[in-house]
Amino acid sequence: MSGVTRRFGAAEALTGLTWGARAGEITCVLGPNGAGKTTAVEIAAGLQRPDAGTVRVLGTDPWQADAAHRARVGVMLQDGGLPQSVRPVELLRHLARFWAAPADVDALVRRLGIDAFARTTVRRLSGGQRQRVALAAALVGRPDVVFLDEPTAGLDPHARREVHAIVAETAHAGTATVVTTHSFDEAERLADRVVVIVGGRAVADGTLQQVAGPEGLEHTYFSLTDEDAR
Repeated sequence: MSGVTRRFGAAEALTGLTWGARAGEITCVLGPNGAGKTTAVEIAAGLQRPDAGTVRVLGTDPWQADAAHRARVGVMLQDGGLPQSVRPVELLRHLARFWAAPADVDALVRRLGIDAFARTTVRRLSGGQRQRVALAAALVGRPDVVFLDEPTAGLDPHARREVHAIVAETAHAGTATVVTTHSFDEAERLADRVVVIVGGRAVADGTLQQVAGPEGLEHTYFSLTDEDAR
């Protein structure tokens, strides 16, 4: 996206935001609460329309995208967006039918530990369990681009490690993988590129080495956010 602005009444959530992600790489998007990360992801996924600027995903404006484009994009939002009355595996099998070459649902279920609560409806799942189902739903179609908004929030350390492995494998298979996170450790573990958003604009965008520098990502992040606040 280039020069993207998004307003909600008098509040400007995004202010000329420019950033991008590449196929086969993990782009980690960081920023304080209210920085505009989720708004940026929802615009890129075609769920919100920008007030100004240009957005292209796989060469297409996501807001105007047709079904063929949307079939190439996976999305995991913070609220999950999952139907409440179904069981997880039933949901994933249903979603897999919409794709020409879906992932192995059984393998995905085992890796994410969804089989341990397969008979429980979505509404009765814990927050961490819903996170795992939402991640599986985003990946089951083997998308060319995937947006994962805080995919490890609420997960225990074992589940977090497995999610990191799956995300890395997804990118290595050629998918442009965008992950929003508040965790510096997660970004340093996963990222090929890092984007730091503060006040609705990108204050840093580059490889992990370029953004983190010799003092590490955490120090650089707080330097950027402190400077913007002044």
